[in-house]
Amino acid sequence: MPVELTTLTDGGQPAGRVAAEIATFVSAARESLEGALVLASLLGAQQRGVRVRLLYNVDHPGPIPVPPPPETRPEAIEALPVETRGIAGIPDLMHHKFCVRDGRDVWTGSMNWTEDSWTRQENVVVRVLGAERLAFAFLLAFEELWERGTVEHTGTVEPRPVALDGGASVRPWFTPGHGDALSHRVAKHLGRARRRIRIASPVLTAGPILGTLVEVVNERRCDVAGVVDDTQSDDVFRQWARNGVSAWKIPLLDTIVTVGAFSGKPSTPWSPGGVQDFMHAKVVVADDVSFVGSFNFSRSGERNAENVLEIEDPATADALAGYVDDVRTRYPRATPPAARAVAGHAGLRSVRKNPGA
Repeated sequence: MPVELTTLTDGGQPAGRVAAEIATFVSAARESLEGALVLASLLGAQQRGVRVRLLYNVDHPGPIPVPPPPETRPEAIEALPVETRGIAGIPDLMHHKFCVRDGRDVWTGSMNWTEDSWTRQENVVVRVLGAERLAFAFLLAFEELWERGTVEHTGTVEPRPVALDGGASVRPWFTPGHGDALSHRVAKHLGRARRRIRIASPVLTAGPILGTLVEVVNERRCDVAGVVDDTQSDDVFRQWARNGVSAWKIPLLDTIVTVGAFSGKPSTPWSPGGVQDFMHAKVVVADDVSFVGSFNFSRSGERNAENVLEIEDPATADALAGYVDDVRTRYPRATPPAARAVAGHAGLRSVRKNPGA
């Protein structure tokens, strides 16, 4: 395939295997590494004379609908013998997980470079090698963040398609500059799908995506299935119910999850220092088009600094759809809080009608 994929599952691979894969990518650098991530392997590259520049997120926002990214210690990162730049993210996160090698190879996806991400979470890594135009787009996005030092007004790189070997193509999307357009782009492909839709995302809250998906599942246009993080999705339902502004989304997501074949991972609720075993993959497959990256397909994702690859390639779509199907078989059916409440009330009414049952 012109696109290389590595898929991770909870408990499916040792940390050493993932670390070795990262080390292989980093150790092949000869001139430069620009990354929105942290790992000791970068230091080895710097010692070989490779120019290493590193972006990292600082200033986590207040309450958000998903757990914050892994904590960074700015003082420790700034002490590294490489060029670094902290990116202030109030109210938005610098949520990228990409690396550009020698101006021609791209590593991206949903995986943070931490041990829990490698061993306890579902994640997808994407590598596209030798695609200089794609790498150039990522370098432009990197430079925007490097120069500004904040998330705001970045992600403005135009999502131009890049042809790959074998007839495949890839289009890089960056947010927040193209956040709204990205959600509408995903929604358009979902609406056009006639064979299959596969989704893996911790949460689903972007309005255009919800509106299109609820039409697709209600009209039974195609086979729709996926997996979410049940713990995080429950939190989203509760937040919508409390704030009222987004309450209109509740019946949409409820219908999508219950009518579509969606599973939900019962992950451990987030806590400082606790295990982070979230369903963390971010994948949408619509027929033979795939969207994969760091973007959560959520309203908050539209405002973060994120990236997504839109890939037109049947083989990549088949591989990612198969991965989603494998992950969703590992977990029980997703049950939104609203559906559970309805089921609970129905059960209560049944007991009252048949107290001796």
